Amino acid sequence: MSLGRERRNKRIVFWPVNIDEEASISEGRKIPKKHAVKRPTIDEIIRASNLLDLNPEVEESSYPRNWMSYTKRIVVDKKSSKREVLKLIASKIKELRGKH
Repeated sequence: MSLGRERRNKRIVFWPVNIDEEASISEGRKIPKKHAVKRPTIDEIIRASNLLDLNPEVEESSYPRNWMSYTKRIVVDKKSSKREVLKLIASKIKELRGKH
């Protein structure tokens, strides 16, 4: 499922690796390690996104940097820049895990 141009400007597409502290920048991490979380799951990302009112959707898709690996991506509402939204989600996951 591909997002239309109009909808794409209001939504952010990302993969769990984008907020994984164990991933390097070249592997796809988009935020600083101090803001990232260790091995985030799709369920954690969905829960955190729901609590942040980001209306998450999960899509089946290959990660572009590792297209052989079939994985899921998350699409959420764009409330600010992509990096800021990713930091918010990672922070909420840390909070849910009990790590502030």
